[in-house]
Amino acid sequence: MKILFSGGYTLGPVTPLLAIKEKIQKQYPDAEFLWVGTKKGPERKLIEEHGIKFTTIASGKLRRYLSLWNFVDIARISIGWFQSVKIMWKESPDMCVSAGGFISVPVHWSAWLFGIPTWVHQQDVQVGLANKLMAPFAKIITTALKQNVKDFSKKKTHWIGNPVREEILQGKKTEAIKKFNLKKGLPVVFATGGGTGSMRVNQLIIQAVQHLDGHAQVIHLSGKERPQELVERAVKHFDYYQVHQFFTNEMKDAYAVADLVISRGGFGSLTEIAALGKSAILVPKPGHQEENVKFLADAGAVLVVDEKTADGNLLAKMIKDLLADDLKQKQMSKQIEKMLPLAKDEDILGIIKYLIPTSYLGTGRGLSV
Repeated sequence: MKILFSGGYTLGPVTPLLAIKEKIQKQYPDAEFLWVGTKKGPERKLIEEHGIKFTTIASGKLRRYLSLWNFVDIARISIGWFQSVKIMWKESPDMCVSAGGFISVPVHWSAWLFGIPTWVHQQDVQVGLANKLMAPFAKIITTALKQNVKDFSKKKTHWIGNPVREEILQGKKTEAIKKFNLKKGLPVVFATGGGTGSMRVNQLIIQAVQHLDGHAQVIHLSGKERPQELVERAVKHFDYYQVHQFFTNEMKDAYAVADLVISRGGFGSLTEIAALGKSAILVPKPGHQEENVKFLADAGAVLVVDEKTADGNLLAKMIKDLLADDLKQKQMSKQIEKMLPLAKDEDILGIIKYLIPTSYLGTGRGLSV
């Protein structure tokens, strides 16, 4: 059995697929995996550390407004299409899986041409153009949120929740204290701007950290795609602040030791926060991430900072107030766990059994569709 995953440029479309891969490999140890990603995205290192063969194709982004770049990207997508056809011909995967991203569009279109079944997973509240383009050709569509089922064909769409990597749940606080050289008894804030980092989140953290002396120690994941001058200067001035550009295996430990997480509003990150029951302050990127976090904020599951109007003083106050309120932290933890349920192993494996002939898998009952 060979399964082809696709997605990249950010880690948003990557982390749920890695979770799916873990579930499949656990049940079918002989399964083979291939990943089609981007040339410049951060996903290659993470994917290769999971022992997955990685390849790239040309990709482009179709904008929903008039832009000369659309003509350039149409040419890139055309090249990516022919490269995808070549991959399908050479690799002959038994199925293709995507959680979004424009790199996946030509891959899934070419898979359909070869009669290879495809699975599209929808994470965000707002359906992206890539998933809209792939959905008509997919054999099955799944959603992280129940409300998104209505956005696709009822006959082939199922709500399963969002998958999360098992390793994220396996961090240990005692080991993390040693690994990050943390002081015992002082709360820990873990701040991340996502897989590629965020300039705005970095600015807010640097502005806030100077007000946190004696209140918290900060682990800051700045993103290797972002300028490091600001954060490197701050490291020299505050001994309770440390910065890292990129995490792989260290991510689980940073989560484990964190009393509070500061994050963007990508659905992969939200799922991990929910799975671990962490209280969180979110700084959503304007657009679909604002939609992702709004229903959580309205229900009291998270606190939200508007990146356009907030400054470090406000963020520092929110951090100190939340760390001092144990009851509020517990309430937020329970609420986000309730609102973002995780995908069950049996549902993921049921989809595999439905899409791939039982001669490859042995007998078993698949997802009821």
